[in-house]
Amino acid sequence: MMGLELVTAFVGIALQEGSQGGPAITATAAGALSVGLAGLGAGIAERGIGAAAMGAIAEDEDLFGTGIILTVLPETIVILAIVGLIIAAVI
Repeated sequence: MMGLELVTAFVGIALQEGSQGGPAITATAAGALSVGLAGLGAGIAERGIGAAAMGAIAEDEDLFGTGIILTVLPETIVILAIVGLIIAAVI
């Protein structure tokens, strides 16, 4: 529950709730933060998937291709975040 409170506090600071000024971070910083958090989430997801895939491959070597695909799948989230950042920078 502490993580949710931390995110809520960060959003309040970043948006400067209760003030008349603009946002506290620039659009570039917000884009970098979004790609960084996507990478962090993908890393956390890969931790569990990689361990399970290695266990499955140890049991049956025919599951190697499936294990590789499932291990790499969370990285598509980071690729999508980077593509979105590039598109936002161009527009």
